[in-house]
Amino acid sequence: MISKDEILEIFDKYNKDEITIATLGSHTALHILKGAKLEGFSTVCITMKGRDVPYKRFKVADKFIYVDKFSDIKNEEIQEKLRKLNAIVVPHGSFIAYCGLDNVENNFLVPMFGNRKILRWESERGLEGKLLREAGLRVPKKYESPEDIDTTVIVKFPGARGGRGYFIASSTEEFYKKAEDLKKRGILTDEDIANAHIEEYVVGTNFCIHYFYSPLKDEVELMGMDKRYESNIDGLVRIPAKDQLEMNINPSYVITGNIPVVIRESLLPQVFEMGDKLVAKAKELVPPGMIGPFCLQSLCNENLELVVFEMSARIDGGTNSFMNGSAYSFLYNGEPLSMGQRIAREIKMALQLDMVDKIIS
Repeated sequence: MISKDEILEIFDKYNKDEITIATLGSHTALHILKGAKLEGFSTVCITMKGRDVPYKRFKVADKFIYVDKFSDIKNEEIQEKLRKLNAIVVPHGSFIAYCGLDNVENNFLVPMFGNRKILRWESERGLEGKLLREAGLRVPKKYESPEDIDTTVIVKFPGARGGRGYFIASSTEEFYKKAEDLKKRGILTDEDIANAHIEEYVVGTNFCIHYFYSPLKDEVELMGMDKRYESNIDGLVRIPAKDQLEMNINPSYVITGNIPVVIRESLLPQVFEMGDKLVAKAKELVPPGMIGPFCLQSLCNENLELVVFEMSARIDGGTNSFMNGSAYSFLYNGEPLSMGQRIAREIKMALQLDMVDKIIS
């Protein structure tokens, strides 16, 4: 694991008056880069030819670093270019997926916003479950084996795959039938199936809750909420039930978009309590814990209980639903505020207070 001292040694050589905010051109790059520009930073987008279109059209990147494929971001040549630009990288789901978690932890010698040690805790279901449960959050029942399935479950797989390959099953036989079908279609591998995460299917309404923890202010902020727009399940529910049965289509849960939502106000104390508990437990289990954005993906059942089924320990794709601010981020300062700008504001404050060691790793 790259040590904090190694990163601080690199940062000490930076020109602090010319800090650049950098990220991979995918996932949440638009408002990360726009937010950085609004706070007065120079920006750089790492991308491929043809994938640079939105960042040019929306004019959010001052510079581009081009790669042949996104996985090249882990190469030393790219890291050196970023260091020469005095870059602080803001990691997101695509960045972690393409760079590779092992490389992020052990080889990516560029200062990153946030705690890179906690990224594995969102990637590995066992660690994620440990953190959520020990934080005292309500989570779905977990099944250790397909043979244990005795009710309706949802089956998920490792890594940031945006819901691809997830399926519903109500028996052991249905699990293996659907898994084999997805394997034949090239969506799952034998390794995926062996490492399947099987959990209770909770019936409820979807709230993906986006928080920001500021180590400079020691405060958890509620930044926004969204719900997921998923294919093909959201298309299937528009079809009458009798026609769904005749079509014989298995639902899938690939995230294709995000829709901003607000939760009933009486549930907000529960929302804040969840965020506070997670931050406190993360400090204990993975010091220094959560830094900056994180997300709790939850379902609200008929008893008005929020059940957390997934966690993101960095900026989540749902923050794209409030690039111009949310109903919640507006309440803090009476201004539109995206998660990208909130990140840039924390970096700016850390530079002014000479406390950058609190926010990078």
